[in-house]
Amino acid sequence: MAQITLCIASERTESQEVITLLRVIAGSKSEKRVAIRTLSRHWQDGYIAPLIELLRLNTDAVVQDDIVKLLQRKTRKRFGADYQRWHQWSWSQNLAPLENYAEFKAWLYGNIDPHFRAYFASHHALKIRLDEVLWGGVKQDGIPPLRNPKMIAVNQASYLDDSNVVFAIEVNGAYRAYPKRIMGWHEMFVDTVGGVELVGVYCTLCGAMIVYETYADGVNHQFGTSGFLYRSNKLMYDKKTQSLWNSFWGQPVIGPLVDKGISLQRRSVVTTTWGAWRIRHPDTTVVSLQTGYDVNYGEGVAYKKYFATDELMFKVPRLDDRLKNKAEVLGIFMSTDELPLAEPLAISAQYLEHNPLYYDTLSGMEIVVLTDLSGANRVYEGDVKFVSWNKNNRLMDSHGRIWTMTESALQGEKGQRLNRIPAHRAFWFGWYSAFGNTRLVH
Repeated sequence: MAQITLCIASERTESQEVITLLRVIAGSKSEKRVAIRTLSRHWQDGYIAPLIELLRLNTDAVVQDDIVKLLQRKTRKRFGADYQRWHQWSWSQNLAPLENYAEFKAWLYGNIDPHFRAYFASHHALKIRLDEVLWGGVKQDGIPPLRNPKMIAVNQASYLDDSNVVFAIEVNGAYRAYPKRIMGWHEMFVDTVGGVELVGVYCTLCGAMIVYETYADGVNHQFGTSGFLYRSNKLMYDKKTQSLWNSFWGQPVIGPLVDKGISLQRRSVVTTTWGAWRIRHPDTTVVSLQTGYDVNYGEGVAYKKYFATDELMFKVPRLDDRLKNKAEVLGIFMSTDELPLAEPLAISAQYLEHNPLYYDTLSGMEIVVLTDLSGANRVYEGDVKFVSWNKNNRLMDSHGRIWTMTESALQGEKGQRLNRIPAHRAFWFGWYSAFGNTRLVH
């Protein structure tokens, strides 16, 4: 975690409350004690969220004890110095937020990285609870995105084993693969594929790679990694306005772009193996190991301990025990400007392995989910009934007609076409945290 040094004596802020809160972990020993006493005398529940954040960042054992005693005395809860339990409890309460809470976050995290101040300007519109926006422990782009990474052909990709996991896309006949072993260290790519500018957001904590077009309503948004999380899912930022974007929803949730009707267009992505992808698409390109960064890109190295357990790194407000937290699901929803009010659907990846030809209805549209021999899932419009699927590239419908599976569509022998529908894998807890109204098939 980055070291925090607060310098508020010379900073200009209109809120005395903000100064008092910051002085809890800044200034002299006596100033810290005075700040605690002041908060106690003028207590309001709006102090709870800021104090929990101060508890997390504080490095002084005496101050930590003072913060814990104040929280416990005012809330009658006994969570000690476990700030994650304090967060989870506070999220379950209907607490009135501090009037100057955004200003507090701007000053607090602005001392870690000055870029952070722009995220939390007090006049910004919000679509999510501000107390659920947690610092991920890195500065802006501290996890560096891959921007227009070097690509190589199949015969040059000797570093990849056939069993290696890749996130793969097709755009206008161009095929490209982004190995999980590389994306685990970068969590985002910005690239042009088939003439379309894309951003791929890989949230390691939620196990989700989601691909969007960067253009929306004629504006090309340049994205980066904000350093903050919402319900354990990484928030993007755009460079022009410093708005924060929910990467599950593809929409701005804090900042100048909120409520402007902006929603990014999703693109299909498939989680598969390198062997299955290169055999299916021998003309694909794939990310080179020459990324410009000196890290260990070995398979399974990034987040090895996190992926090995069902425990979360950051708490979320609610969990659903119908599946294990990190059980993989295929998440599907139809595009809408009213996210997260869409009709989302999650299907257990394990269920799909046993049901490789699966039909469902979503937002009034029939869909079919095809799972191939590698375990990869693809979703298509499904108003044709198929009676067989070879789990590779051929289907037969109820009239005996042969169909071919491509990355963009199911194509009938007489020119019929059923278009691909964007979907992506995710850990169950991450999908449920983003879409609490989801339907689950398992």
